Amino acid sequence: MTMRQIYETDLYSNRNPTWHEEDAPWKASHIEKIIHRNQLSFKNICEVGCGTGDILLNLSNAFPGVDLCGFEIAPQAYARAKAKERDPVRFFLKDFLQDSEDHYDIILLIDVIEHVEDYNAFLKAIKSRSQYKIFHVPLDLSVQSLLRGWPIMNLRANVGHLHYFYKDSILATLKDCGYRIIDHHYTASRLELPNQAVTSRLMRLPRRLCYAANRDLAVRVLGGYSLMILAS
Repeated sequence: MTMRQIYETDLYSNRNPTWHEEDAPWKASHIEKIIHRNQLSFKNICEVGCGTGDILLNLSNAFPGVDLCGFEIAPQAYARAKAKERDPVRFFLKDFLQDSEDHYDIILLIDVIEHVEDYNAFLKAIKSRSQYKIFHVPLDLSVQSLLRGWPIMNLRANVGHLHYFYKDSILATLKDCGYRIIDHHYTASRLELPNQAVTSRLMRLPRRLCYAANRDLAVRVLGGYSLMILAS
């Protein structure tokens, strides 16, 4: 079974019945933050791999008058998104690169590229489709995750992560694919999201203390963070 078939069948949905929609307000807030910080001017936003659509629905409240659309290949996630569709947010059960030729002001790729088998080809193909791209990429590679081993393998088995990054490797990947990095910041998923595992809750204080002392070192050693990136 290919990775794409995992999303097009019931396999991913059975393992992740909420499609992580409970994380959408938190992710949308970080997208809003990087947009405002860079004073972007835009009329539309497209999310590739929009899941159940809740990120776009949250952004529609933050940016009234902006057209938003989401593309999704998983029928189960699309059905949930379509049921919540409201003007000016639209959802499509389509492969963005194969079934659309439209150009957008901003394309969102939120926790997507780690699932794509040939992510370099994907990044190169999508580059010309918008003025700006906003990525959210989990930084799965850390000293503690490599020492324990099983966290990375669990991500592969349960949520379909095929590729694993740390800050420098994802920024270098984007540059190699022709992107210009405009801005980026860490997001603390293991600190800020609810329903964390016991081990993550135990690591909250060490992560906070180390992060206050040296952000890059804390992320690389202890993990628990993702990277929000604005590129063109």
